[in-house]
Amino acid sequence: MIPYTVNIKLAARTLTGTLNLQNKTAVDWGWQGLIAQGCHSSILIIDPKTAQTIQVLERHKASVVKVKWSRENYHHSLSSPYSLRLASADAAGKIIVWDVVSGMAHCEIQEHTKPIQDMDWLWTQDASLDLLLAVHPPNYIVLWNGDTGTKLWKKSYAENILSFSFDLFEPSNLALLTSEGIVFITDFSHSKPPGSGGKKVYIASPHSSPAHSKPAAAQPTGAKKALNKVKVLITNEKPTAEAVTLNDCLQLSYLPSKRNHMLLLYPREILILDLELSQTVGVVAIERSGVPFIQVIPCAQRDALYCLHENGCITLRVCRSTTPSPNETVIDPEQNVQELVYDLRSQCDAIRVTKTVRPYRVVICPVNENNAALIVSDGRVMLWELKAHASKSSSGLSSGLPPLYSPVNFCGTPLLQNQKCIPDLSLNTMIGHSLISGVDSPRPLAGQQEVHLKFLLTGLLSGLPLPPFSLRMCPPLTTKNINHYQPLLAVGTSNGSVLVYNLTSGLLHKELSVHSCEVRGIEWVSLTSFLSFATSVPNNLGLVRNELQHVDLRTGRCFAFRGERGNDEPAIEMIKVSHLKQYLVVVFRDKPLELWDVRTGTLLREMAKNFPTVTALEWSPSHNLKSLKKKQLAAREAMARQTTLADAEQSSVESSVISLLQDAESKSEMSQGISAREHFVFTDTDGQVYHITVEGNTVKDGARIPPDGSMGSIACITWKGDTLVLGDVDGNLNFWDLKARLSRAVPTHRGWVKKIRFAPGKGNQKLLVMYTDGAEVWDTKEVQMVSSIRVGRNVNYRILDIDWCTSDKVVLASDDGCVRVLEMAMKSASYRMDEQDLTDPVWCPYLLLPRAALTLKAFLLLQPWSDTLTMDITHVDYKEKDEIKGLIQEQLNSLSNRKSLIHFFFIRLFGDESDLQFWTVAAHYVQSFAQSCQPSGSVPEGQTPAEVPQSSHLDICHDILCESSFFQRFQLERVRLQEVKRSSYEHTKKCADQLLLLGQHTLQIFPYCTSVKLCFGVYVSLYQAAHKLFAGLHLCLLEGVQLLCLIDKAADACRYLQTYGEWNRAAWLAKVRLSPAESSDVLKRWAEHLCSPQVNQKSKAILVLLSLGCFHKVGEMLHSMRYFDRAALFIEACLKYGSSLTTASPHKLIGAAFVDYAKLLRSIGLQQGAVLWASRAGEAGKELLDELCQTESMGLEPSPTEEEVDNSLGNVE
Repeated sequence: MIPYTVNIKLAARTLTGTLNLQNKTAVDWGWQGLIAQGCHSSILIIDPKTAQTIQVLERHKASVVKVKWSRENYHHSLSSPYSLRLASADAAGKIIVWDVVSGMAHCEIQEHTKPIQDMDWLWTQDASLDLLLAVHPPNYIVLWNGDTGTKLWKKSYAENILSFSFDLFEPSNLALLTSEGIVFITDFSHSKPPGSGGKKVYIASPHSSPAHSKPAAAQPTGAKKALNKVKVLITNEKPTAEAVTLNDCLQLSYLPSKRNHMLLLYPREILILDLELSQTVGVVAIERSGVPFIQVIPCAQRDALYCLHENGCITLRVCRSTTPSPNETVIDPEQNVQELVYDLRSQCDAIRVTKTVRPYRVVICPVNENNAALIVSDGRVMLWELKAHASKSSSGLSSGLPPLYSPVNFCGTPLLQNQKCIPDLSLNTMIGHSLISGVDSPRPLAGQQEVHLKFLLTGLLSGLPLPPFSLRMCPPLTTKNINHYQPLLAVGTSNGSVLVYNLTSGLLHKELSVHSCEVRGIEWVSLTSFLSFATSVPNNLGLVRNELQHVDLRTGRCFAFRGERGNDEPAIEMIKVSHLKQYLVVVFRDKPLELWDVRTGTLLREMAKNFPTVTALEWSPSHNLKSLKKKQLAAREAMARQTTLADAEQSSVESSVISLLQDAESKSEMSQGISAREHFVFTDTDGQVYHITVEGNTVKDGARIPPDGSMGSIACITWKGDTLVLGDVDGNLNFWDLKARLSRAVPTHRGWVKKIRFAPGKGNQKLLVMYTDGAEVWDTKEVQMVSSIRVGRNVNYRILDIDWCTSDKVVLASDDGCVRVLEMAMKSASYRMDEQDLTDPVWCPYLLLPRAALTLKAFLLLQPWSDTLTMDITHVDYKEKDEIKGLIQEQLNSLSNRKSLIHFFFIRLFGDESDLQFWTVAAHYVQSFAQSCQPSGSVPEGQTPAEVPQSSHLDICHDILCESSFFQRFQLERVRLQEVKRSSYEHTKKCADQLLLLGQHTLQIFPYCTSVKLCFGVYVSLYQAAHKLFAGLHLCLLEGVQLLCLIDKAADACRYLQTYGEWNRAAWLAKVRLSPAESSDVLKRWAEHLCSPQVNQKSKAILVLLSLGCFHKVGEMLHSMRYFDRAALFIEACLKYGSSLTTASPHKLIGAAFVDYAKLLRSIGLQQGAVLWASRAGEAGKELLDELCQTESMGLEPSPTEEEVDNSLGNVE
């Protein structure tokens, strides 16, 4: 029996090509680690690690304009599993929420019929994970339930809305970019629409600002000096018509790296605004010779910007403050640019931009922020990775930029000194935080290295070129070629190249530049070679240059099959290779056909000038090869007999036959082969059918069949077995049963029959028919239609070419630049991702079942039962079906080449946003408090352990969660920058207010502050006696807080703010003014407020408690929220690092958390881990431990009850 070595399972798939202009903004990189990209009406799912397209979603009828992955900012468990959920919106106003793994639409949403302008998932609510906000033209924002498709609320505004941006630090803040300016919403909520129309402000274009309206002589030279004069960019007054015409703001976005900052993108400037002042504090300008911006992506881990330019170049700019410290004196204000400066630190290579090739968008990995993907209009996806290299020599001085240094530590753990390699895990492990000018030392600390950043191209996906296409599938699978068969599809393109795809994986097998003009047709002559022809544009005489090339895939050798022929002759209409791949017919438009021998490349016959004009032609599947082989076998037997018999006994006739067959055998041995007799039929313009026989170099004219009166001009013919089918230009199909000598004409009423092909496979009589408006599949035995697609009814694309790729799947080329492999029903159905046969293994735990995904995570994150970390789950006592274990092991195998497998690496691999945020803060403060509690590290009086000076601090992107000392330093720098940039009385007043709150009222800042202090001094004694009365009357919130801060009653001011619902302001004030003990009380009250049912932000409350060192309270909350895995691992981390759980009975919490985690591990099949954690629980886990040991000794597989599974809802850390 022949061993089965070839995978012939072909899944339905779509090969995509160039993008539509409306697809320009349809791209997103999700926390799941995958890229979603719109291509016409389809959506590609790309794995950036292996540069493979692993899914194509098709259900939209219009071009896709937006795609958004759902956020992973929630605790994953059996009830809230890891899922690949994607929202896509098209130009017809339809939104589809997808289950990407199965390729099925979860729900469809339709409000209007205009293109969706913008959309995003909400991420802050612990209770609901399905809320989707969308902008429906012209001026509506609608909140949808993405799980059910229910509309929750709808709000309209006065101006047309272009896009929106959420404030990551305050979810109730939303900014809308409109056609005239910006609308700031401060009361956004998922429960009800915004109550007011928001605060409307107008954008004064940089070129219409006062700085650009001054006389040229008055302006300083240099782009930075000129743009430094741009003061007010946001005004409450509507600008003039001239200014509105210059309003070319491309993008609006809150900065995720620091609070109350916004980014405005113009073609030649990036403006950083401080929203408290509505004032520019930073400008990134391009010189006149520079390449304009298209898009900017601000980073969260560092104050950095990824910028995309019009030439396809991606640049990384890192922030540097140039604000002088209070002790510095500015000699020349004009020469000193005092603002946030974003220095160019790295850039990738540009692409070649043409009319049809332009960069569209760039996306970055939200998990690591050191990978970028560039989307090009021709369908290419270029995957860039940012690399950091340590450098001993200070080369930054030569470029005029201060050097970048590596971080001091990572998640609270100091990095090793003199390390040779900078870890490229993420952006915040590659470069340190931005230094605070005048506070942080510009010199590196111990262990820091100077680093240089560089972009490396790590992957490239290429799409199909512009249509039209010409398709031809390789010869079908048979028992003779099963050992080496590959399902290859040849696609001829408009630029003269031939792309060969392997349909098992969907990847490009080879790209061959064969012709200099559009490929018109392809015919395979073996499994590894094909013929293709192309025709140039006709000249004045209607003559063209014909190119007929023979291509060998194994070597890439390509030669002109017709030799020197082809110049200035009528165009080739079609080429047809015979069934046995012996002969080739070349049909011309106004010239008799040519008959060639494929094996020798010789011209057998060029028909006479009076030869009929051919309109359709097809080779017959019948031949005499079998009879020739029988004769050859008989000749061998006769030759064997001849050696044993006498020469006299042989007749002269038999001797002559043997000699002829000996000649034939010698030819076969010389690889010339036997020339079998084959037939072809063709029709002329009158519909008459001609029959021609070819044998060797002999061509004989056979019978002629008169035209059928019911048929028009025949356009195509196909022949299989005893069935011959003809199609005409009027849409009629004529089925001939040659054996029964019957014919049947069927009108389809579909217009011109462009092409017809029989399906491969013995006895398979399915027929694929192509029309100008679609395609159909027919059953020729029953003479009835099986399936149909029609432009405008089923699909929105026009079909250009058709073929069969297997006996039950068809392949269609369409004018939207795609090639689709479909089932015989020809329904554009997506496929299951876990059923694909991919060339490279894909790490994506989201493909697993929920239980298996949690098992994989538990297995990777912690293996305390073993001294060494293993990547083979077969070595672990894991009770599960072999199929599930096999899928988990496949995911483990895809990680075999990865290094540094530790806790944070696995969290990032899973793209778990909630886990990453929790453990980043937890790791920092657990180690910080543990170090400060050691005997060698005494805590200064009046300080909590969190306030002990450290070599590093939590990044400012964590805002209120940072240490108070660093947070206050950052706020002082910000106010100094505001003071430098102030340009009006309102700005001056705001700066004074901020300085008062920060406790800097002793400084002689400016006249306003002095006058305020004098006024306040008069009333200080009165206010000291009645400050509580002021607070009770709620005369004015801000003034009351300022008065309380002025007399050092900031704690009362915080309570005052909290009483009136200003929780964020109270937390801010507590961090910058109060002692650690007083600040802790204020923040604890804030945490209680966050836990209230009305707010329901317990996850944020846990982070606040972590920053206060309330570890026991954190453990209790995690356990009460049924986050059993996170609770157990957090307590384990506290015990490991010596951070005490300050409570009278910590053992009770430890026992309860460890027991519940053991039950969770048992419910997902990790018996060994369950035993270990139950043993650590002490007395609380004794009963469970006995039960587990008894089950293990009996050799039974533990089957958790539904109650146990429900009680074990948690995310396995």
